[in-house]
Amino acid sequence: MERQNRRITRLKELGVTRSTVFVHHECKAALDSLRPLLVEPEKAAILSKLTTQIAEEAQPINVAQVRQLSPFRYPGGKTWLVPEIRNWLCSLGRVPDVFVEPFAGGSIAGLTAAAEKLAYTVVLSELDDDVAAVWSTVFHGTDEEVSWLCDQIKTFEVTLENVQQALGSEPRSDASRAFRTIIKNRVQRGGIMAPGAGLIKTGEAGRGLRSRWYPETLAERIRVLRQLQDRVTFLHCDANFTIEQFISNPRACFFIDPPYTAGGKRAGSRLYSHNEVNHEKLFALLATARGAVMMTYDDVPEVREMAERHAFRVQTVPMKNSHHAVMRELLIVKP
Repeated sequence: MERQNRRITRLKELGVTRSTVFVHHECKAALDSLRPLLVEPEKAAILSKLTTQIAEEAQPINVAQVRQLSPFRYPGGKTWLVPEIRNWLCSLGRVPDVFVEPFAGGSIAGLTAAAEKLAYTVVLSELDDDVAAVWSTVFHGTDEEVSWLCDQIKTFEVTLENVQQALGSEPRSDASRAFRTIIKNRVQRGGIMAPGAGLIKTGEAGRGLRSRWYPETLAERIRVLRQLQDRVTFLHCDANFTIEQFISNPRACFFIDPPYTAGGKRAGSRLYSHNEVNHEKLFALLATARGAVMMTYDDVPEVREMAERHAFRVQTVPMKNSHHAVMRELLIVKP
C-alpha cells in the first residue's frame, strides 16, 4: 500500500491525477486503447479534437441540410437519417445493383439512392393504396398524367371547403388518387393519413391548412422525381413479397423502416393504415439475405433481442421527434 501511495504521489507531481470512470463493457476495449494517451500532456490536443468529434456525431442531423426530394411530409420519415444511409452505401465498397426499400412511405432513402446514383436501380414498394397511387403515377404514369398532377397541385386553392370536397371525392385513376393523397398528407396534422387523423388547425405562423401547402415546391419535386423513372421501379405490394424477390442477390441492399409496433409500441398503429408487421418473421427473412441490410427501429428490448439472436450489429443514432426532443433510435445492420 505504501508503495502504491508513493507512486500516486509521484504521478501527481507530474500532473497525472486519478479518476474513476464508469464504462459499458462494450466500450471497455476502446477506453483501454486510449489509456496510454491519457497520461501524456502532449496528447491533450488530439483528445480534445476526438471528444469534439464524438460530441458532434452524437447530435441529431439538421434535416434542413438534407436535400428534400419527397412530396410527402411523412410521420416517421427518415430525412434525418440520410447521411447515415449515404455513408453506409459508400462503405460497401461497390455500387449495389439494386437498392430495395420495401416499406416505402415517403421513400426518402430510395429517392436519395436514385438521385445520387448510389445504386444502379432502386425498387420501392408500398401496400397503402393512397401512397402507392402517388409513386405509381410519378414513376409509371404517362407524361400527361404527371403534368396533370403538377397542374392540379399548382392551381388548387386551399380552403376548408375545397379540402373537404377533395378528401370526400372518389378518385377514378391513380393520378386523381395521387392528387387527393397529396392534399390529405399536407393538410392533416403531422402528415398522418391513417383513419381518424384530423386537419391542421393553427399550423405554422397561424396559416392553418395552408401552412404545409407549397404548390410550386411540390410540383417541382414531382418533376425532378419523374426524371429518375429509368432508375426507379415501384411495386404496389406487401413488403415481405418485395424482399423475397431480391433475398438471394448478393449485390442487392435493403433499407428497412417498418412501422414501429415491436415491443408493444403503438406509434406505428396510430400513424399508418397498414401497421401489422410480424417483426420476428421480418428479422428471420432478412437474416438470410445475401446482400447488405440496414434497419431502423425504436430502441426497445424486444428489438435488441431479435437483432442479437439473428446476428445483426446494433448501434444507436440521435434524432429529433415532432416536438423537437432529442431521442435515440436503433440502427441495425447485417455485417
